[in-house]
Amino acid sequence: MIGPTARPITLAVDAMGGDRAPQIVIEGMNRALDSLKNVRFLLFGRSDDVSPLVTSCRRLRALVEVRHAADVVASGERPSVALRSGRKSSMRQAIDAVAAGEADGVVSAGNTGALMAMAKFVFKTLPGVDRPAIAAVFPALCGRTVMLDLGANVNCGAENLVQFAVMGEVFARNVLGLKHPSVGLLNVGEEDLKGNDAVKKAAAILQQSTLDIRFHGFVEGNDIAMGTVDVVVTDGFSGNIALKTAEGTARLYSHHLKRALTSSPLARLGALFSGPALKKMRKRFDPRVYDGAMFLGLNGICVKSHGGTDAFGFSNAIRVAADLVADGVNEGIKQDFACLSTGPAPDPKVATG
Repeated sequence: MIGPTARPITLAVDAMGGDRAPQIVIEGMNRALDSLKNVRFLLFGRSDDVSPLVTSCRRLRALVEVRHAADVVASGERPSVALRSGRKSSMRQAIDAVAAGEADGVVSAGNTGALMAMAKFVFKTLPGVDRPAIAAVFPALCGRTVMLDLGANVNCGAENLVQFAVMGEVFARNVLGLKHPSVGLLNVGEEDLKGNDAVKKAAAILQQSTLDIRFHGFVEGNDIAMGTVDVVVTDGFSGNIALKTAEGTARLYSHHLKRALTSSPLARLGALFSGPALKKMRKRFDPRVYDGAMFLGLNGICVKSHGGTDAFGFSNAIRVAADLVADGVNEGIKQDFACLSTGPAPDPKVATG
């Protein structure tokens, strides 16, 4: 986490993105100041709506510059349409501020597809990266697990998966502080013969890579929560399904636990005594704690907060963006891709026997 002696960081924030914007955006920025002591904000949105909210937060007044943006990207707007017609939107102007060097990173809870399209168009990708990936952190039995891609790329080739592995490893090392994180490829089984050609070929490339990546091999869906590896790599199709399944399972578990604890007077008494333990567990698995998905591979820091988040969740997304800037994640990715030398792609049939 960024301390008071860290260099000043300026974040561009889309005030109008999200289901309950701009209220939760400004409240989230204010909450983020509890742990971020050297951060300033450029806030983009409709000034008549945004400025009074900023003024009402005493701590924010001297740290926020409000810039008027008349247009808003709708939640259901197609990315291609948003890219063409959203140049004056709060989302696009926040991205442009980073590209112009006025801010170090951008945070938005708006339309994911539009944010990715705009950020990729403006920032471009880092050298050696063909496609950016959406990465997020999940709670696991053993610490935390980084997973990517979570929906940016439905179809991926072996080279894309290898690039995701490099980016995920750099993120885990720099942001999570893991000295030598392990990396696994999500597959339908751990055996070498299982999986499609893309994952087999990616595994062969990673095994023969000159990079110092601790490649575990294939992992399965249950390994994500178990924390078998620190970084789980997959295509956006499988990754997004895994993400939504995890979110749905968490809601299902929470619903039935609540019903069970209120099902009888004895159950309610037990809930009273187990309150501290339940509170600790709820905090551990609170999705808002892990809010803030990173668009890795872009030549600029871009963080997506959940559209339905609250102020607490948005404050965590802001902290993620500040950490990405402070930890120099993009520089680390650049260095690793400069060292990446896989040579000719090995034949997956030969590599897997």
